[in-house]
Amino acid sequence: MSMPAKLRSHLEAAQAAYVPMSHIPARSSQYAASLLHVPGRQVAKTVALRAGKQILLAVLPASYHLNLGKLTTILGTPVNLIEERECYRLFPDCQPGTVPPFGELYNLPVYMDKSLAAAPEIIFSAGTLSESIRMSSDEFMRLAKPHLFSFAEIGEPAPAKKDLSEVFGQEEGGGK
Repeated sequence: MSMPAKLRSHLEAAQAAYVPMSHIPARSSQYAASLLHVPGRQVAKTVALRAGKQILLAVLPASYHLNLGKLTTILGTPVNLIEERECYRLFPDCQPGTVPPFGELYNLPVYMDKSLAAAPEIIFSAGTLSESIRMSSDEFMRLAKPHLFSFAEIGEPAPAKKDLSEVFGQEEGGGK
């Protein structure tokens, strides 16, 4: 599958400066970063979310995780991940698991973590598992006009405390 026509047309109409990049299929942005030999903090992952009745896109570095609590505080309403089935409906021109960070293509607002905006360039999915786009952060900001906030944290999210008790018994280090 190649880049969705809607995305290609959008970039061409905006006379965007970008470099298309091909790689073997990557099911995660962090894996794409390793394939492209760039730090995960320079590769954007796009997450589709529901905040109340509104759907939005959150864009953050691949090596970070989304803090739903912070985003809930920012937006003033509970924020949840969108179910995979709904993503297929919202982004029918993209391969499953890939969403380009241009909300205007789907009439969705974009929220970008400030840590990603600080990178001189970013790389993000072109709507396929094997194509990415490299673009300056300034160019991305010009096109996507994202709302900038701090809602991402470095590394993987810590498991909930109840999850640890299910994994480890007291005799295995799960209790006192």
